[in-house]
Amino acid sequence: MATYVTLIKFTEQGVKKFKDTCKRAAEFQANAKKLGIEVKEQYWCMGAFDGVLILEALDDETATVGLLTLSSQDNVTTQTLRAFTATEIGKILTKTS
Repeated sequence: MATYVTLIKFTEQGVKKFKDTCKRAAEFQANAKKLGIEVKEQYWCMGAFDGVLILEALDDETATVGLLTLSSQDNVTTQTLRAFTATEIGKILTKTS
């Protein structure tokens, strides 16, 4: 499974409906699970971003479908980073010259 770190910002609509954020997060987690995405962690944050998700998915396409579905509800925008463990990056580095 590939690991992804997703940074979340509330949209204007998401801020107006902030009291529903935990409910929306639980719904996302349930919908993501149906796609084969495991939400490892969910955090709400102070600062430049309002939240962080740590996800595992079979591939980039699966992760993209889940996050596009989340963003399409207009409550959040996302920025997603593919993350690698030390073992994974070590395998990648063996392919460099």
